[in-house]
Amino acid sequence: MCLAIPGKIVSSELQNGIRVGRVQFGGITRETCLDFVPEASIGDYVIVHVGFAISLVDREEAERSYEALEAMGLLNGELESELEESQAEQ
Repeated sequence: MCLAIPGKIVSSELQNGIRVGRVQFGGITRETCLDFVPEASIGDYVIVHVGFAISLVDREEAERSYEALEAMGLLNGELESELEESQAEQ
């Protein structure tokens, strides 16, 4: 199952005309397409689904969502499966 997960933008750059950022989810940082949220900047929180930031969210809401996903045991499995996929591609 794929979930949309909140994360914090820690960097942003253009790659081949596409705005890409590094987004931090707890202890994991993932490359994320930021084109769907042009108003987002470094330090902002976004909701990310399958590698695309799809909306902005405030810090408090991101933290509540993150805690709820973690409490349900969904966060670790989701991030681990993405991490495994990323490592397999390398």
